[in-house]
Formats: sequence, C-alpha cells, structure tokens
Amino acid sequence: MSRILIVDDEPAICWSLKERLTDQGHDVQIAASVERAEKVLADFSPEVIVLDVRLPGQDGLSAIPGFHERFPHTPIVVMTAFGDLQTVVDAMSRGAFEYLVKPFELPDFLSVISRALQSKSRVIVLEPKSDESPQLIGRGPAMQAVFKQIALVAPTIFPVLITGETGTGKELVAEAIHRHSDRRTGPFVRISLASLSPTVVESELFGHVKGAFTGAQDDRPGLFELAENGTIFLDEIGETPPAIQVKLLRVLESHCFTRVGSGDERPTNARLLAATNRDLEQMIAEGTFREDLYHRLKVFSFELPPLRTHREDLRPLVEYFLARQAGTAGQYVTDEFWTAIEQRAWNGNIRELRNAIDHAVVIARGGPLASEHLPPPMTLSSSESGSRPPLGTAIAKWVRQQLIEPSDESVNDLYRRFLNVAEPALFNEVLSHTQQNRSAAAKLLGLDRATLRTKLGTGSL
Repeated sequence: MSRILIVDDEPAICWSLKERLTDQGHDVQIAASVERAEKVLADFSPEVIVLDVRLPGQDGLSAIPGFHERFPHTPIVVMTAFGDLQTVVDAMSRGAFEYLVKPFELPDFLSVISRALQSKSRVIVLEPKSDESPQLIGRGPAMQAVFKQIALVAPTIFPVLITGETGTGKELVAEAIHRHSDRRTGPFVRISLASLSPTVVESELFGHVKGAFTGAQDDRPGLFELAENGTIFLDEIGETPPAIQVKLLRVLESHCFTRVGSGDERPTNARLLAATNRDLEQMIAEGTFREDLYHRLKVFSFELPPLRTHREDLRPLVEYFLARQAGTAGQYVTDEFWTAIEQRAWNGNIRELRNAIDHAVVIARGGPLASEHLPPPMTLSSSESGSRPPLGTAIAKWVRQQLIEPSDESVNDLYRRFLNVAEPALFNEVLSHTQQNRSAAAKLLGLDRATLRTKLGTGSL
C-alpha cells in the first residue's frame, strides 16, 4: 500500500481517482487547494502527489517548489485542462514527474501513478560533485593499470604516446599526466591536428613573424611557446602533414624550433604528449608516418582499453556523470535504467556513455531516469568492425600515397591518375553485373552508349 495525495478542486475527479486508487490498495488523501493540502501534510507523508494547475488560492505550478522542498524525493504528477506549451514547460522546469491533460483515461492515469511509485521505491540519489574538473573513473583492473602508468610517467619529462579507440578518454589521460607532474602549475596547451588545415599547422605550432605570409601582420607565438614550462598535447597525431612531421622530430631531438618566416632558432622546454586512434605502425608501413618520429614519441606509451573490456566501470562512470549533472536536488536512477546501461555494447566508449547520460537527463526533465530516456545505441564504424573502409577514406589514403611516394615525374596529373585507377574498376564491376551488356551498363552508369564505348576503348580494360 502506498500513500497518495490528490490536490484538485473538482469533487467528481477526486472521487473517481480516489475510488480507483483505493481499489488498488493505496491510502489516498484529498485536498481542494494547496492551503488545505498543507494541513493534510501535517500528519500524512505522501509517496506521490497528484496536483492540479488551476486551484483556488495558490496555483499548482507555484506550489511545486514548496512540495519538493518538503518532500524532495516524492514525484509530483501535474493535471491540467490547459495543455499548452508554456504550461507544460513550466511544470517540467519546476520538477514535475509527469503531466496529464484533462480529460484523460483512467488506465493512463493509473499507469503514470505506477511509474511514479516505482521511481520512488527504486532509486539511487546521487549527490553533486564539488570538483568541476573532469576525472578519470575506473575501479576495474584495466583502468587501475592505466592509473599506475600515469603515476609512473607523470613525474618524468619524456614524451608520451597515448593510443586507443575514439572516446576512450585519451585527452583526460593527458590532462592527468600534466596535473600530476612537476609542471602542474604551468600551462596545458591542447590542439587537435585533425582540426587544422595543412597550410596553417606549422604557424599554429611554431608561430610566425610579421610578413611571413599574406595576412601575417604581426609576430605571433605558436603553441610550443605558449606551453613553455608546461605541457603541449597534440591530439590526432596521425593526421600530421609529412612536412610538419620532420619539424616535430627536430623539436623532440633538439628542443628547438623556428617560427615561420624566421631563421632564428628558439628553445622550448614544453613537454610533448600525443594521442591517436590510428594504427601508426600501419601508417609507417604505408609510408604516411615517419618511423623515426614514431619512436621518438613512443618513449613511453600505453593503450587505453575500450569500454567493452572493462564493463565493471559502467556504474561508477554513470554515477559520476550524473553527479556532475544532478545539481543540488540529486538525480534518480531506476533499476530499469541500470539494466539498459549494462546491456549496451557502448561502441563509442566513454564518450558515447557520457553523451547518452546527458541526453537522458534532458529527456527525463528532472524525473527518474528510465531506459526510454537513452538515445539509440551507436553502431560500429567500418574501421572498428573490420569491414571495407568507406570509399572516401580509401580515396584519401590513395591520394596521400601519391603525394608522398617519390616519382620521376612531377605530381601534376592526379585527376588523370585517379580516373585511370577508378574508371576501369567501376566499369568492370558494372559490366560484370550486366553480364557484359554494354547498353545496360551505360544505363546504370548514367552514360550514353557512345561515351561508354569511347571510355572502354581508351581505358585499360
């Protein structure tokens, strides 16, 4: 039996709702106004409050904060005959568990009450964290091993290479290394090389002097200067252009760099941390990443485990993310929500989990979190599932190889080279599909027969 308070000034509705709830074994009290409800609450502690919006005296919406202050963990179901957007927004923003628009069906009402009672009896209240800086979370052996590695390498001055799938927390590890090092009072400068155009990478990293290029109106320090006495974190190191790889190698070997447009060397004592989700050894084999730079970066390295390999950390992570979101009132988590969390694959790792929790908190509107509040799960990318890479990725890889590999002729005909490779493969596949019927192949390709005949005649088929 559960205790339920109904606050409504319509006797017929109160009688009908009380009869149905009493039939289910609940202890129901009725009040026709907020003021009368206060008197009832003197010796009645409800597990659910059903509250009408339009009431004599104080209205229902303005009463919600007071009820929450007195009964912080009691769900409030709002009833209203005015289901306009503003009323709904006001009710949810004030912490209503659910709202019902009159007239409603009794089964719908009873379903809402059932959910409210379940949320009341099966919750964990998470207190907010006072520390606003993101933290690494992990109780299982996989993350404990990572913590040990951080403790070992943080006091040193060596470069560190952090690898792992997207979303595993590589930047957080870099921050932790800096925070636990002797450089903790110095700057922590971060940059994602994938976010920079190849034409500006050098200037961003090493700075430039006035007049070095069009638009360089003043001297400008680069990130290595800004990270003096601190740490520079280069994310997506695998996206470094070949020319910049040479310059990074020089910085690591000589601890000096040169601004763009200047011949003067400048010293740097910034510590370099780098991260990538790419296979650098494979890139070395393909000729897209320098082996000597790889070894200089890999003085100390470790790979972060994907979330699927340390699922024992799911609950601590969820509790942490919720505690950072919960605010002063805390946040409710139902058993149903935990089950959904534990059953997911989390292919996007910790980042996907964090985003899912953020999404669920928004959708739940301050009420208990349920499985339906989670977004759809992320599917495996082709690179993670082992399937053929996307066409665009394959083309980009081919182009990089053409630009890097030495050749007797200058690279000024990439488009022709690409067509010589792509068109025969395209035509062969289509002709095979049409059993060498050129008319059908031309139709599939969107070409006229004469154009296809010409291309087949000049191609390498």
